[in-house]
Amino acid sequence: MLRLLPLAIGLLSVVAFLPALGGEFLTWDDDVNFLRNESYRGLGWPQIRWAFSNVRMGHYIPVTWLSLSGNYVAGGMNPWGYHLVNLLVHAANAILFYLVARRLLAAARDGGPQAARRDALLAGGAAAAALVFTVHPLRVESVAWITERRDVLSGLFFLAAILTYLRGVETGERIEPRWRMYSLLLFAGGLLSKASVMTLPAVLVLLDVYPLRRGAFTWRRLVAEKAGYWALALAGAVGALVALRLSGLRITPYVAYGPEARLAMAAYSFWFYPSTWIWPVRLSPMYELPARLDPLSLKFLLPVIGLVAVTTPLVLLRKRWPGGLAAWVYSAVMLLPISGVVHAGFQLAHDRYSYLSGLGFALLAGGAVAWILRATGDRRVSRPVAAGALSVAALGVAALGIGSWQQSRVWLDSETLWRWGAEADPRCAICADNLAALLVDSDNAARLREAEQLARHALVINPTYDSSYNTLGVVLAKRHADQEAEAAFRRAIQLAPDRVAPSVNLGVLYARSGRHAEALALLRAAFARSPEHAGLRTRLALMLRNDGIVQTRAGRLPEAEELFREALHLTPDDPDIHRNLGLALWEQGRTDAAGAHLERATALRPGDAEAERLLAQFRSDPGRPPKLR
Repeated sequence: MLRLLPLAIGLLSVVAFLPALGGEFLTWDDDVNFLRNESYRGLGWPQIRWAFSNVRMGHYIPVTWLSLSGNYVAGGMNPWGYHLVNLLVHAANAILFYLVARRLLAAARDGGPQAARRDALLAGGAAAAALVFTVHPLRVESVAWITERRDVLSGLFFLAAILTYLRGVETGERIEPRWRMYSLLLFAGGLLSKASVMTLPAVLVLLDVYPLRRGAFTWRRLVAEKAGYWALALAGAVGALVALRLSGLRITPYVAYGPEARLAMAAYSFWFYPSTWIWPVRLSPMYELPARLDPLSLKFLLPVIGLVAVTTPLVLLRKRWPGGLAAWVYSAVMLLPISGVVHAGFQLAHDRYSYLSGLGFALLAGGAVAWILRATGDRRVSRPVAAGALSVAALGVAALGIGSWQQSRVWLDSETLWRWGAEADPRCAICADNLAALLVDSDNAARLREAEQLARHALVINPTYDSSYNTLGVVLAKRHADQEAEAAFRRAIQLAPDRVAPSVNLGVLYARSGRHAEALALLRAAFARSPEHAGLRTRLALMLRNDGIVQTRAGRLPEAEELFREALHLTPDDPDIHRNLGLALWEQGRTDAAGAHLERATALRPGDAEAERLLAQFRSDPGRPPKLR
């Protein structure tokens, strides 16, 4: 029966998140990572080389990219397969944590690493710990969001590295070399999946303190034994900072958020995740960092008070209840890299950051269940009382699973996600703007009105949020309020000169109003900064083609030719550009080159009557080009 327990845990892990299998690629990094990115599609040498050389969106995660490449090879761009792998990896993590929990609970009970072995009496407690971890609603963001494959995959390596470490130290004073080697290799795999697992060596030191009681703070334990772990952790930390710099993402400057603000952010993080672990309601895809942070406001002052109120008794009770302090310290250690001391992005917190940081609390829950089971066997607790307590525990796990099922449905599509985000936190400017950006793609008047209201609401919350000015500009441009739209786009560019979207949108607005020279200047500059920006290549090519047609009709054929060639460089398989370039060359008397482009235009679009007519005319009388003016 016990042999089936890990399988049951894995199965329940999948069941709790089944709605996620129906999810789409989201307009929340999924579009940038997968829909606009072809570099990961395949498992040949070009894709492998790209996986190990790119820092897309500020992350160096080659192992994660290779797993996603495998998804593409197996199922193309069907999101179902990507979600399925996320679920299966998460289920594997639940089983790994069950195995880790059995060893740690045994060590906590019997007082040393030699006791950290399989123990059937503790299987129930370990299973409870694994279930609390795996079906908790805080797991939804990591499991149901395809982009966060890096969370579940790095978690797999992290837990496996801990398990092999525990296996290596359970038989003697020294860690067995082969198990240490396995653990180090797994740690390296975790760092190449997501750098946030860099805290592993500190976690191992904490485990040496409790429950393993190995004398952690000696030279042999702290340095010699763990030198490889510290070296890998340092490499992971440096690599994460380099990846941010190379990707163009900036670490939040201390000028904007000084030391007092950083301490408030760290205190908020250390309090937010444990408190949300206990009460996981109204979970949001974005807990936004306010434009101005007041450390003395209740939002940041209460977490400081809460930290002191919890930490003090845990320290005082450390001899009677060392597990409580160990779980509390473990949570802080795991959160340290994302606590705000070093910060990048718009977030104050993210649910996904809790994926590994809550393992200690889950272990406490499992330890409570194990204690009830032992106390019942020893007749220290009556069977009715034990049955009641275990029933409450089972109901708690079921409630967590139901919460995860419901929260998974929030992540099915982008509009559902951002409607929920805007509802869960009306003060989230990013949530309001992301929903507005989705609605603005519609020509429905009611949805456009809602988009404008949301964009303006976001600007009330954060008047310096450039993306909301850009969204507002798009809405105004669709309503043909060109002057207001131009002002909004210019404000967005002023606030964030490096962002491409406002420049592109302003260029399109200029093109529509006949200001072709200004439009081309903006689009060319935008393309030089970000050639992968969605639709920019096609828009610039279209602008160049249209301007080339204008130059052709004005008789400025060399200028037209140059524009057509520039457009063709951007979109080499556009039949219209080939046709227009062929006509411009034909009129200049360069018939050999003209014929090649006219032939290509016909080949690219078979059945095009106009292209076939021009090609036939060229073949019959190449010395007489058609009048283009």
